[in-house]
Amino acid sequence: MEEQVKAVEVENRKGQHLDEETLFVVSQTFKALSDPTRIRILNLLCSDEHSVNDIAEILDLSQSTVSHQLRFLKNLRLVKFRREGTTLFYSKDDDHIMNLLKQAIEHATHN
Repeated sequence: MEEQVKAVEVENRKGQHLDEETLFVVSQTFKALSDPTRIRILNLLCSDEHSVNDIAEILDLSQSTVSHQLRFLKNLRLVKFRREGTTLFYSKDDDHIMNLLKQAIEHATHN
């Protein structure tokens, strides 16, 4: 009986291992959240959608920098866009990550 319990415990621990794809996506997500410029962009997009020009102006960044960072974030499905004429408007695409970001900000500003 004790051997059966141990076998079940070992099997349960095996189920906790992450596959390579999941590990890669998680590490890329944390990489996205480790860059100050991307944090600023995501924080801005937490509340509303913005065009690339708006983001660049509000955050005092070049349009090229913003576009580059948004492409990285879009590839991770952290932001999405919609087109209106020739203008792209970006918004958050994943509430889980935005909640994680908000919690990290709250942690950092907590006295």
